[in-house]
Amino acid sequence: MILKNNKIYSTISLCARARRLCSGNFSVERAVKTQSAYVVIVAKDASDNTKKLFDQKCNYYGIPYYEYGTKDELGKYTGNEMRTSVAILDEGFGNQIIKYMNVNENMEV
Repeated sequence: MILKNNKIYSTISLCARARRLCSGNFSVERAVKTQSAYVVIVAKDASDNTKKLFDQKCNYYGIPYYEYGTKDELGKYTGNEMRTSVAILDEGFGNQIIKYMNVNENMEV
């Protein structure tokens, strides 16, 4: 794994240990609708319908949305088997993820 990815995954992992993260499509969708999510991350290998659902919901509620990693990686760093989506429920962690995602997007060619 490339070093720049580690900051995002380590923040997700830390957030999971602090219990400031929810994962799984139903929990994440509920967090978006109740506006308790600060950032939503969906795996790049998720279905197109899942990506579209969260993209539209996050856009409607004004929550930052990113497609990042794989289902296996998101699951590994949240302490689960596989996870298609995760929502960060803490503003501090959310801001860190946004910062790392923006740096990551600028580094990709």
